[in-house]
Amino acid sequence: MKTYEGGFEGRGLRVAVVAARFNETVGLRLVEGARDCLVRHGVSDDDISIAWVPGAFEIPLVAGRMAGSGEFDAVICVGAVIRGATAHFDYVAGTAAQGIARAAQETGVPITFGVLTTEDTEQAAERSGGKLGNKGFEAALAALEMVNLLGSLPKPQL
Repeated sequence: MKTYEGGFEGRGLRVAVVAARFNETVGLRLVEGARDCLVRHGVSDDDISIAWVPGAFEIPLVAGRMAGSGEFDAVICVGAVIRGATAHFDYVAGTAAQGIARAAQETGVPITFGVLTTEDTEQAAERSGGKLGNKGFEAALAALEMVNLLGSLPKPQL
């Protein structure tokens, strides 16, 4: 049986981070977590690009543009959608998740989902460097693993 697995080697990779400015304190911590992961695994600071968007709703468009540019091996999406008293949360969180997945499928470039969808600001803080870790770091780790996994898979027949 042949098994395919991705590693976490980042040397020579070019990675984009798309970050939502809304809930900026959380977003900054998620970006820091992603950057920390990438640098620890060999990605040069010069090979990391960050695009700031207004909110999570805008992430898929920019993630798709960056992935489709041919300039990046992976795109990491980070931000926070915190539930409020209206249905706004459901529309924004769902649209962001579906759009990010669609962009990855359309471009064939790993695009990872580090967008927090929490009930309150305390949960967001716990997941952006608090007691539950940093989901930006985890999204970056998943991006590295996916780039390496795709590189080891058989090439598609065109």
